[in-house]
Amino acid sequence: MDNALHNQIVNFIWGIADDCLRDVYVRGKYRDVILPMTVIRRLDAMLEDSKESVLAMKKTLEDAKIDNTWPALCNAAGEAFCNASPFRLRDLTSRSKKQALQADFEAYLDGFSPNVQEILKRFRFRDQITTMVDADILSAVIEKFISPDINLSPFPVYKDEEKKIIRHAGLDNHGMGTIFEELIRKFNEENNEEAGEHWTPRDVVELMADLIFLPVAEQIKDATYSCYDGACGTGGMLTVAQERLLALAAERGKKVSIHLFGQELNPETYAIAKADMLLKGDGEQAEHIAFGSTLSSDHNPSRQFDFMLSNPPYGKSWKTDAGNMGGKKEILDPRFHAVLADGEEMAMLPRTSDGQLLFLLNNVAKMKKSTPLGSRIAEVHNGSSIFTGDAGSGESNARRFLIENDLVEAIIAVPENMFYNTGIGTFIWLLSNRKEARRKGKIQLIDATAMKSPLRRNMGKKNCEFTPEIRQEILRIFLAMEESEVSRLFTNEEFGYWSITVERPLRLRIDPAREIPATAFKKTEEWTAVKAAIAAAAEKAPLDDWTAFATATKLKAAALKKIRPFITEKDPTAQPIAGEPYTALRDTEIVPFLYEGGIDAFMKNEVLTYAPDAYIDKKKITIGYEISFTKYFYKPVKLREMNEILADLTALEKEADGMMATIMEGIQ
Repeated sequence: MDNALHNQIVNFIWGIADDCLRDVYVRGKYRDVILPMTVIRRLDAMLEDSKESVLAMKKTLEDAKIDNTWPALCNAAGEAFCNASPFRLRDLTSRSKKQALQADFEAYLDGFSPNVQEILKRFRFRDQITTMVDADILSAVIEKFISPDINLSPFPVYKDEEKKIIRHAGLDNHGMGTIFEELIRKFNEENNEEAGEHWTPRDVVELMADLIFLPVAEQIKDATYSCYDGACGTGGMLTVAQERLLALAAERGKKVSIHLFGQELNPETYAIAKADMLLKGDGEQAEHIAFGSTLSSDHNPSRQFDFMLSNPPYGKSWKTDAGNMGGKKEILDPRFHAVLADGEEMAMLPRTSDGQLLFLLNNVAKMKKSTPLGSRIAEVHNGSSIFTGDAGSGESNARRFLIENDLVEAIIAVPENMFYNTGIGTFIWLLSNRKEARRKGKIQLIDATAMKSPLRRNMGKKNCEFTPEIRQEILRIFLAMEESEVSRLFTNEEFGYWSITVERPLRLRIDPAREIPATAFKKTEEWTAVKAAIAAAAEKAPLDDWTAFATATKLKAAALKKIRPFITEKDPTAQPIAGEPYTALRDTEIVPFLYEGGIDAFMKNEVLTYAPDAYIDKKKITIGYEISFTKYFYKPVKLREMNEILADLTALEKEADGMMATIMEGIQ
């Protein structure tokens, strides 16, 4: 599509908002009218020529008393959608009375097929009609959208009756999709606090698409492939993925088709994604965009996909989803539970304040297991996913599952300020269940935080981008599996560790002369018998060995429990009590999997040297995994030379003296 024409149409539609909505809507609400009206006008333009055929078919079906008429009506329209009302959009401009216009416009909207009704419902567009009618701007908005100055139809508009001179070229589905994406971008830029929730920067998406497609480009065959995004937003990632796969296939002389699937929780964003598919002529694809929460209401529980891209919400609570699934403790969804080799079940549920890892696990559950290509996943997360959570936590267990199953190919650290609504650093996870032989058992970490190009003008918090050259360099580093200052290769085991609980035995010294209050026992005779037993034991048992002393008293366990706090005190020189730790000396140690000799060697070298009586509670040994980019890519800052520091101090001193002289002069 010609860029000049593209910009002309976008600017014209953008101008409708300023011309018609300025005094009625605040700027952040322009999208509530402009986006659904753009969809409506495009659909209307695609249906204009088939209107008479649709109405004729409608009458035939009504006369035949056929109930389910929509399939036949859509077939008559030649599209995946239709409008069975007696109106075209241009028919409504002649309505002078606003009440009549409102009634006719609502009848026109009611005439759309159910798939369009779903879009209008999620846009909540009907809520805007009364506002526009009351402000008397509905007619103006409609007239602007059917203006002869732009053409949103797929068919050309001619200057002459002979149709030889083109006034406006037809707008194909790709061009319409591009215009719609640009409008979304502009509205998101106007409303920066929500931009990142709806739109991932195209430069990041293109890098993710290249990362999942290029490594297997030579394996692409004449076939049908599927692509999925469980947090699809406006569908941008799916669109870019489709474009990239088709381009790679064409370069290699392959004929492929790609089926897109997505799910989105935000109603408006869902409507935009579904509308975008319809605007591109993908009626079937539009039906594959589902509404609802991927976590608690998965619309693709049994499907598996070849490729998956996603930028799930991070740092966002999933408490509502947990409640919808019966509560966190009751969740048994197989997507979020793993069975270990020894049969042990392992929950992978993170804290309810951040559910981003659940989206990654959802994708993993949808990987193809029986195809040569398997599945590839690219997903954006913040730093929490790589290091948050101690051993045995849901986050650590999720990392354990992914790494021990050798699914992680690479993790790429992205520069800060790459997204529109947040300046935090993010990471691209790249997963595959068909790793190349050279990648098996390994994970590549790439530090791309310095690989960025500044924007000439900030877009929200986004102040930098991946240029095509930078993306190519990141891809080169990944594909070459080279090691450098920004790329390192690790074995899976290097990220694993044991968390061990180191105990010290409790040591007590007995003082039989200490007073035991009579209130410790219900009966006086019991108290007297206990005192006698203590006195007798003191004569024959050592006072630095509680175990021996307790045995010598011949008292029951309940009585011993009552008296021990009164007649003992902790003493590091006393004999240890077998099986009873001193909790105040309890410690947790981290033992890397690659520590030579394992836990036993660690205890010998790092613990027993300093605490010979220490031991491990083997029941509390847990396995954990974490990935620390800071640890692997830390670059120490060179300290300043002393002469530089002294020079600065001297300058500050001189400056301060001048200030004091000025102050004193003013006082005098």
